[in-house]
Amino acid sequence: MRLFIALLLNSSMLDTLCATVQSLKEVSCSGNFTRRENLHLTLAFLGETDRTADVIQAMETVQAPSFSITLQGAGKFQQEDDVLYWAGIQESAALSSLHRQLLCALRANGFNFEDRPFKPHLTLGRKVIVNESFDFQNFSDSIPSTQAIIQTIHLMKSEQKDGRPVYTEIYVKSLQI
Repeated sequence: MRLFIALLLNSSMLDTLCATVQSLKEVSCSGNFTRRENLHLTLAFLGETDRTADVIQAMETVQAPSFSITLQGAGKFQQEDDVLYWAGIQESAALSSLHRQLLCALRANGFNFEDRPFKPHLTLGRKVIVNESFDFQNFSDSIPSTQAIIQTIHLMKSEQKDGRPVYTEIYVKSLQI
């Protein structure tokens, strides 16, 4: 199975992100835009693995309190002509700590990850080509500073169905309330 661990979002943040995706669509010539049901914040991408029990065991070792995250601006990752646009998350010590704990537990269970800085983001669209008149700074500034309370982390399975990604929850770990 193709697995990842994610934070799922409340309806208020999903509403804001859907409006942001729609705004991006309106200034784009083309792209693969994220559907509401697929919006999430990835904490750890595991890829293809049949070690679900090891992932769940690692998730269970995490001891973290619930916390809030806040949308803040936008960004983009670019590899050649492939541009991925994302909404950012305000810096959060609680989120960074959760991420570190989770990766440490997963590494202790034999999973390997690239050593690169954690850049929490919510993917809005992939392979996006914007119109020439697109003003990135105005777009980034237009994203409302919406909050979500995070009380759980989720193990998700990713599959392709009818040419679209479909994410299914496999396991939920509650944070301390």
